[in-house]
Amino acid sequence: MLAMLCVALGGALGALARYGVSAWLTTPTNHFPWATFLINTLGSFLMGVLFVLILEKARLPAEFRPLLMTGLLGGFTTFSTFSLEAVSLLHEGYYLTALIYVLLSVILCLGALGLGLTLSRAWF
Repeated sequence: MLAMLCVALGGALGALARYGVSAWLTTPTNHFPWATFLINTLGSFLMGVLFVLILEKARLPAEFRPLLMTGLLGGFTTFSTFSLEAVSLLHEGYYLTALIYVLLSVILCLGALGLGLTLSRAWF
């Protein structure tokens, strides 16, 4: 029961953080979805860091996993939004922008997660 409350609390905080970043970075004249791109990249990096701190190095108690990894980062990152934005760009005829967005998002999010793992393993 406590784990479910932690997921709910983390999810609410992550969703609020995502809303704040989106409100800060979204402009009606920019077709590239920078907010979602930044959120997914940062969330991937943080997932790598938390994986090391909680699961590999046990620097944080395992009880933090539902709160931080499932809840906070699950509420913060936006893969479903990413998918909708990519398809919307295609439907609106921004084919090159959609391709760049998808490729950069996948490459940089995987790279950010790997960087988070590598740096955390070295620092902690």
